[in-house]
Amino acid sequence: MSPLNHYKKFENQVVDDLGKQARTFGNVVSGFFRRMMVLGRQRFTVMFIPHSEKKIFNFRISVFSLIFIGILLAGVLFTFFLFSTNFSGMSRLLADRSKNLNQTEASLEVLRDQVNDLNKVSRVFETTLNKTMGTLGLDNSSNPSNPAGGDLASLNKISEQSQGMLQEQSQLQNLTDLMNRSVGSLEKITSLFESHSKLLVELPTMWPVQGGVGRVTTYFGPAIHPFTHQMYLHMGVDIAYRPGVPIVAAADGKVVEKRYEALGFGNYVVIRHRYGFYTKYAHMEQVYVHEGDEVKQGQMIGRMGSTGLSTGPHLHFEIRLGSEVVDPMRYLDINRESQAIPVSQD
Repeated sequence: MSPLNHYKKFENQVVDDLGKQARTFGNVVSGFFRRMMVLGRQRFTVMFIPHSEKKIFNFRISVFSLIFIGILLAGVLFTFFLFSTNFSGMSRLLADRSKNLNQTEASLEVLRDQVNDLNKVSRVFETTLNKTMGTLGLDNSSNPSNPAGGDLASLNKISEQSQGMLQEQSQLQNLTDLMNRSVGSLEKITSLFESHSKLLVELPTMWPVQGGVGRVTTYFGPAIHPFTHQMYLHMGVDIAYRPGVPIVAAADGKVVEKRYEALGFGNYVVIRHRYGFYTKYAHMEQVYVHEGDEVKQGQMIGRMGSTGLSTGPHLHFEIRLGSEVVDPMRYLDINRESQAIPVSQD
């Protein structure tokens, strides 16, 4: 037998085997469905027998119907479970939202109180600002009062505000307007103080002991001389502190005199300032400037000592306006926690 015939025979045998297997599988499947159909068509009689003498109620139902009813009941139960779960989740979500809403309302109440407090403070601020501007003699046209009736009167007339605007929003808007109006006034005050600060560096207003330390032991005016015990005019102030503390210039100026008096002021310096002012610094232990030196306000010119006629380390400080001596305390910027008690004199 040729190879070709052998191959065809093998092919036919394979086809026959596959056909037999397919028919066998088809028979099995069809048999299964026939049995299922037979089983499904079987009917059961369901009877409801009452305890009374009423007629018995019965009906027939097929297996297919029972399966359908079972599937329907399972679907209903699953749907009920699903909706119950969603309902529980929604209930918890609503409870959380309700809690958050209550917290938000409490926070809003606190915010309202704070806005009302800020409203009161803003009224005080505006009144004080207007008084300050008037005291300084500055034009307050950039911060006009509310023509509707008093400072920030609109804050008390919320009913006249646009519909839909919350009271707090209206108050904050009016506060913003007040701050914007106040900028111009504050700029004027700043400009005035800047010009005054430039003037103050040329006037003897700085405390002559560095750091604002020391205490006044003898003031300007009549006093008892510590050596002669006679009444005399003390022409400055004595500021006592420990030896060696830096002494600074009370204003910008030029050193016009540097001397030493063994029976008087010891080491002392005189500085000339603008507008006819002169300052004297006496009894210094060391002097760091010379005649002709230009000094700036706050510049160290020496150290505190007890040279000349002195009963202890201190600075004798004088201010002259032209040829007249003046009370230094009228010019010195002193913020002191306590007033000094005289303990030593020139």
